[in-house]
Amino acid sequence: MKSDGNNTPAPAPPVWHGLDAGDVARALNTDLQQGLSAAEAARRLEQGGPNELRAAHRRSPWQMLAAQFTDFMILVLIGAAVVAGVVGEPQDAIAIVVIVVLNAFVGFFQEFRAERSMQALRKLGSPHARVVRGGQVADIAARELVPGDAVLLEAGNIVPADLRLTESARLKVQEAALTGESNAADKQAAVLDQGDLPLGDRRNMAYNGTVVTYGRGRGLVTGTGMATELGRIATLLESAGDQQTPLQRRLAQFGKRLALAALGICAIVFVAGLLRGEPVVLMFLTAVSLAVAAIPEALPAVVTVALALGAGRMASRNALVRRLPAVETLGSVTFICSDKTGTLTQNRMRVVALHADGTDIEAAQDAPRHEPWAMLMRALALSNDAQVDALGELKGDPTELALYVAAQEAGLDKALLAGDYPRVLELPFDSERKRMTTFHAGPDGLLAFTKGAPEAVLAHCARVAGRQAESPINAGEWTAIAERMAAEGLRVLAVAFRRWPLLPAAPDPDAIEHDLVLLGLVGLIDPPREEAAAAVAECMSAGITPVMITGDHPVTARAIAHRLGIADEGMEVIDGAALKVLSPAALREHAGAARVYARVDPEQKIRIVEALQGRGEIVAMTGDGVNDAPALKRADIGVAMGKGGTDVAREASSLVLLDDNFATIVAAVREGRRIYDNIRKFIKYTMTSNSGEIWTIFLAPFLGLPIPLLPIHILWINLVTDGLPGLALAVEPQERGVMQRPPRPPKESVFARGMWQHIVWVGLLMGGVCIATQAWAYTTGQAHWQTMVFTVLTLSQLGHALAVRSERDSLFMQGLLSNRPLLGAVLLTLALQLAVIYVPALNPIFHTAPLSVGELGACLVLSTLVFFAVEIEKVLVRAGRLYRQEP
Repeated sequence: MKSDGNNTPAPAPPVWHGLDAGDVARALNTDLQQGLSAAEAARRLEQGGPNELRAAHRRSPWQMLAAQFTDFMILVLIGAAVVAGVVGEPQDAIAIVVIVVLNAFVGFFQEFRAERSMQALRKLGSPHARVVRGGQVADIAARELVPGDAVLLEAGNIVPADLRLTESARLKVQEAALTGESNAADKQAAVLDQGDLPLGDRRNMAYNGTVVTYGRGRGLVTGTGMATELGRIATLLESAGDQQTPLQRRLAQFGKRLALAALGICAIVFVAGLLRGEPVVLMFLTAVSLAVAAIPEALPAVVTVALALGAGRMASRNALVRRLPAVETLGSVTFICSDKTGTLTQNRMRVVALHADGTDIEAAQDAPRHEPWAMLMRALALSNDAQVDALGELKGDPTELALYVAAQEAGLDKALLAGDYPRVLELPFDSERKRMTTFHAGPDGLLAFTKGAPEAVLAHCARVAGRQAESPINAGEWTAIAERMAAEGLRVLAVAFRRWPLLPAAPDPDAIEHDLVLLGLVGLIDPPREEAAAAVAECMSAGITPVMITGDHPVTARAIAHRLGIADEGMEVIDGAALKVLSPAALREHAGAARVYARVDPEQKIRIVEALQGRGEIVAMTGDGVNDAPALKRADIGVAMGKGGTDVAREASSLVLLDDNFATIVAAVREGRRIYDNIRKFIKYTMTSNSGEIWTIFLAPFLGLPIPLLPIHILWINLVTDGLPGLALAVEPQERGVMQRPPRPPKESVFARGMWQHIVWVGLLMGGVCIATQAWAYTTGQAHWQTMVFTVLTLSQLGHALAVRSERDSLFMQGLLSNRPLLGAVLLTLALQLAVIYVPALNPIFHTAPLSVGELGACLVLSTLVFFAVEIEKVLVRAGRLYRQEP
């Protein structure tokens, strides 16, 4: 317990649920309506710290660097170098240790860069909260909340701190993470007299990390960070460690098997050298150096770097990757199931058609002043949650904004009207009812306005309003009018009202939303995004099927889908009612051909995902609401909306669209394919290089030749050729036609499509060229034969790095300048290799000697054989004669 300087114990925190709202505000020194001032909030943030749980322990840079020296083979190599220095050549030992240290710094740089990228991604994904400060509503980062802040809650929010609720409109909160109770808890604002209540019974409290599933509310922050209930049991949120992606796990397993094979070859090299009479220490160092170079222990780490950097690049293009495995999966996506509103369309609704009293108009300003038009316009203004913020900007749901603007155009000011008709009760919109109702106490009595989907409102209307009087409703006639409007691509809402003598005792939708009087229909349009049609076409060319899912009318859905190129004009649309009666097997059969789903509940999205997955498809599914979370989790790639989505949807997703744009999903798929291609190129390059080194040293003794490379040569090649050129391949631009090929099968091995064959034959060729160089130079009495082998192997690997930039296209087609980092890395490595040969001070360290012009020319010519052989391989691939695969 904290104490002051007189050792007086700090007072225990108040029992917040036992205080009324006014007492809570006084205890927190805040204002119920105005909230804290910005200056006071800043002071409290400085004093109390940010609203966040203690982060799980992450390795410091020093720990990352130290970890580079904990690999068993590295430790063996350092030990062997020290022994060699004591019994033989100290400068060899020093050189080996220096190169090992340089290698460690390269590994540290890779890991540090990956960690920094991941931290940046975590910051981008941090949650936000809506607060009232100085009487103005503001969106702030949740970590900036302080005790006393007034927080606004609505369905889909994750509660950002511990709150004492001061207002509640049918608020329900899912508290399973804290209480274990699976059902959402009903919340209220009234004081609870019992002092020591269990957490689950504190109905006027909302706790950090829980989820608002229904309604809306307002509360004062009583605890932040580790002072919250969640903070007290923070182990629930502690990570069990960073999870590896499937590709990383497969490569780690492959690396272990390869390590055993490499160790076996190294043992053979060691024994063969001894049988030839080579020194024991030299052969031991050679064998261990070869093992260090050949064992690809860095492959999983390099994959992390590539995925993290690729995820950072995606974030800069409005696609925030929340889980790294998603980057791999993107290349395999076969179906993209997208919401219509805001993703395929502009999310800028506007009212373009109204129908009431037998009359059609196109603009609200043309609405007659008599009834029922006057009441219809009043309903659009009052039964509306759009608000004007502190900056004078209109905020809210796009549909609400469009209705607000329509009422404004008709001459109604919501703020003034709300003063005469204050809202006294509301039944918020939900996806099951497909409607919302608000009650207003006005000078002419108590009015309730209901608006929603035509079929959800018309079924509850008994009469229709006219200029003079109300008359019995002809539901079929009004349904036909709604369908005619929808056929024009409009989203149609029905608006009704009912007069009440008294406020209902309980907010029961079934009891309230019946015996309504229909006022009219409102048609809104949300035009398709300009880039959406091109993105849909690109999807199709990439073998990906776009599917549109919407809550709109089937006719509206078909019209928009046709305009975007998703569906043909006469294509069947599956609506929610039909979906409900389809068996899982029948839905699986329909799902392959269906391109449009209309009037779909969020709960039905999970059935669509499962049906497609049952057909073997890899599904990306978009969503923004609380009820979308299960479908997002079930999909192979859950895609949440960053602007209009809920916190719950974002938490459940693998990918967040920061601009809510369908074209961004397609761009993310393209980027995912590029990243996976580049990982394959890095693996191909590294494994082939290692293979060439192994074959060179393994085969030489069996051909009666001395060991062609010294330990220092092996480690130098491993440092300069695996380092910069390898990393530069990770930033290779996308291949030509990357979106004109079918998706990659998800279970396809990373070594498929000719890669393992390439590693074997190019490695053998590389080793063969080096041994041929050695045999020619050694048998003709060239004094510099070992330097020549060393140079040919290094330059062969550099030529190979340039050749593997594409699996199909020639380097001459790509151009040297299309990957400047790789060109720079190759030139730098070449310069370093020439320095090792021609700088006198480096000759004794690396056991090299200056080559004559003729010798260097021979090395350059011989090393190009690998490059041209790979170019011929690509010619055969383009001709379809090599590594053919079924589409």
